[in-house]
Amino acid sequence: MKHFHCGTLVPGCEWHTRANEEAEVVRRAVEHMRTVHGETIIRENMVDNIKARITESRDEKAA
Repeated sequence: MKHFHCGTLVPGCEWHTRANEEAEVVRRAVEHMRTVHGETIIRENMVDNIKARITESRDEKAA
């Protein structure tokens, strides 16, 4: 499971998301940047910054 916490990119933001695929995490993060932080243009370096902050989260229920 991939995890992204927006506060690692935008200090003070508590929003986070997780999904099985990195692409889905990036899609959700980009949408969050647009709707919450008012980013109208998402440049390639923003996507790179999001990807660099995606971590592998451990699902405790998985065996």
